[in-house]
Amino acid sequence: MTAGKWLKTACNLCYVNCGIEVWVNEGRLEKVRGDRSNPKSQGYLCNKAARIPYYAHHRDRLTTPLRRRADGGFDEIEWDVAIAEIAERLRDVVDRYGGKSIALYGGGGQGNHAGGAYASGLLRALGSRSVFNALSQEKTGDFWVNGHMFGSQTCHTSEDVHHCDLLLVIGANPWIAHGFPNARDHLNQIRKDPARKLIVIDPHRTETAEMADLHLAVRPGADAFLLGALLAMLVRSDRIDHAFIEAHTIGFAEVRQALLNIPVEEWAAAADISIAELESCAAMIAAAKAMVVRVELGIQQGVNSTLNSYLEKLLIMLSGNFGREGTNQLHSWLQPLWGNSPNQTFAPTGDAIIGGLLPPNIFPEAVLKDHPERLRCVWIDSSNPANTAANTVAVERALQSLELCVVVDVAMTETARLAHYVLPASTQYEKTEFTLFNFEFPTNYFHVRAGVLPPLAGTLPEPEIYTRLAVALGLLPGDNVLAPLREIARRSRPEFAAAFRAFIAENPAAVPALVLYHTLGQTLPDGTAAAAPIWSAALACAKRSPQAVRRAIGASEQVEDHQLGDLLFNTIVASRQGTAVTRHEYEEVWSLIGHSDRKVRLIVPQMLEWLARLDPQAASAPKEFPFVLAAGGRRMFNANQIFRDPAWRRDDPDGALLINSSDLSELGAKDGDWIAVESAAGRLVVRCKVDDAMRNGQLALPHGYGQGYPTSDGERLINGPRINLLTESGNRDPIAGTPYHKNVAVRLALVTEHEAAACQSQSERIHKRAAGQ
Repeated sequence: MTAGKWLKTACNLCYVNCGIEVWVNEGRLEKVRGDRSNPKSQGYLCNKAARIPYYAHHRDRLTTPLRRRADGGFDEIEWDVAIAEIAERLRDVVDRYGGKSIALYGGGGQGNHAGGAYASGLLRALGSRSVFNALSQEKTGDFWVNGHMFGSQTCHTSEDVHHCDLLLVIGANPWIAHGFPNARDHLNQIRKDPARKLIVIDPHRTETAEMADLHLAVRPGADAFLLGALLAMLVRSDRIDHAFIEAHTIGFAEVRQALLNIPVEEWAAAADISIAELESCAAMIAAAKAMVVRVELGIQQGVNSTLNSYLEKLLIMLSGNFGREGTNQLHSWLQPLWGNSPNQTFAPTGDAIIGGLLPPNIFPEAVLKDHPERLRCVWIDSSNPANTAANTVAVERALQSLELCVVVDVAMTETARLAHYVLPASTQYEKTEFTLFNFEFPTNYFHVRAGVLPPLAGTLPEPEIYTRLAVALGLLPGDNVLAPLREIARRSRPEFAAAFRAFIAENPAAVPALVLYHTLGQTLPDGTAAAAPIWSAALACAKRSPQAVRRAIGASEQVEDHQLGDLLFNTIVASRQGTAVTRHEYEEVWSLIGHSDRKVRLIVPQMLEWLARLDPQAASAPKEFPFVLAAGGRRMFNANQIFRDPAWRRDDPDGALLINSSDLSELGAKDGDWIAVESAAGRLVVRCKVDDAMRNGQLALPHGYGQGYPTSDGERLINGPRINLLTESGNRDPIAGTPYHKNVAVRLALVTEHEAAACQSQSERIHKRAAGQ
């Protein structure tokens, strides 16, 4: 146990994963500060990260494996019993239906990816190929577009915000949601510099929009019309970079004609943006020396989401703002966080597999559809689909119909309450962790964090959970077999590389990640054995980008190319504050394009066809549900589902519905009242909060609420809105299956005094008891 020390780790609340230091005293994490030695975040800390102690220590932790009874309750069981029973039931599913009947859901939460390598490796050894996770609920439309334009779905754009003179933010609020390192610092620098400009496209006048030189308050769901009209205006006025287009792209003539066909005035009206505003935006883009486009879920989970991603990329390319300092880039990887799976489909539903991932929107159908290859077993690791996937009712029905559902998590989540078995994991601060969200260019970073707290009694880190299961399934040899390989790893890394390859060839059923964990992993410093699978990634990274790796780690010329990967790995696992893994020159961005000629394909036929059939009349809300709800916004005091303790919120404890004052007045309610939000899928009673930065007809609810939290007297009270009771699985992108969460058609209704009083009572009780009163 470590007492009275500041220890280095990282924030787990968004994918930037800033470096932090935590004060640990008598086994408890008590304070948080930014880590000035972290090469990426350099001491940056936001208000959310300061509340991490509420994640590390709370009442909802699991401390023993659980088995669900027929009546829906749970019995505590020993680890050995749980592992033996799960292994037997997994083998039975595989024997009867094959490994493809098993899916992985999750495989790592924010900043919690070490366990994912082990979960996916073990399930693949059983024949499983289906994976659902948060990325495929948000980003796969973007991956699909990147695959067509750049040549691989693992090509992914990043933003050189540090050096741009124009930042164009579309459907994002980096002041609150960050999304790039040190976001608030950079926004403030842009605001204070008269030579730099900020444009924000968002229906809501967010904190970032308040700082903007130009805010385009687009009609919710009409982003494609705005972007299309903007591109058409740029082409018509010839404010595009012909030299860049000629040198680096293919297909401009066809794209130009498609854009010239757009009726600019009609599409601008559909977006509720004036021609004057559109002209101002076009002029600022044309005047910029270096523009960065920053997008997020506002368009990636909005109507026409895959088309939105295509139009965003066209804006970057036609203006020539790519591959230079201060523009958008591609980035290198230590290990791609997703795969490349063009032209693959999931047989039970016919949906596309993008990046090797399946969209959570199809999860209920994948389980419930009468198809011979439907899912019979789902392994859920660090994920809570009962709260986070669209259509909570359908997701719960699918979970309850599975022949086997196992949840690995730190808390008794809403999904865990529906599982057959629940296995208690150690938290992200009680074990070695890392994140694969390394999206920077020209310098990319990686951070292996050793545990800073002792594991809670009864819990296990994921590598140990999967070790026990692999042994029970016959997928990992005994220690007597692995011991010689471990000794070779201690003696000689090159000798180990050859011995490891030979071992895997001779033991094809073994899980490589677990073999590495029990051999190479035992030689690593500070108990970082869980980082062992990164070794293979480091070798591959050094082979792909040797010069960029040399620059990043300062490798001398005496280090030969075949030694570079091991040196990179050693540098990564030895650095508690994180380290650069690649450092590129700007012109090297073209080497990261997947097409052999290193040129960007502007033509994506499906996108041009989609663009041609857009109907401006579709931009208005249906009369039966006249409001447009953004379901799942980010606020000052909300995060993801791993942050379950309601006491961490200093503000907005109920996850209030944001609404314009005139809309609320017309309903006959006032600020702070409880009102009902109704959709075609369900109904929620929520507290309302006046926000005149919202457009008329637009509403917003936050994500990260809706958890049942135990009180000291054994009650379990729901903390805030379970927003996916309002969303539908079918309200999704036709290509990627990503949900249109930012455009949920709803109506509002008053509630009875009795219902309002009941909601008020529950709110007061949970927050009073969470505060220990």
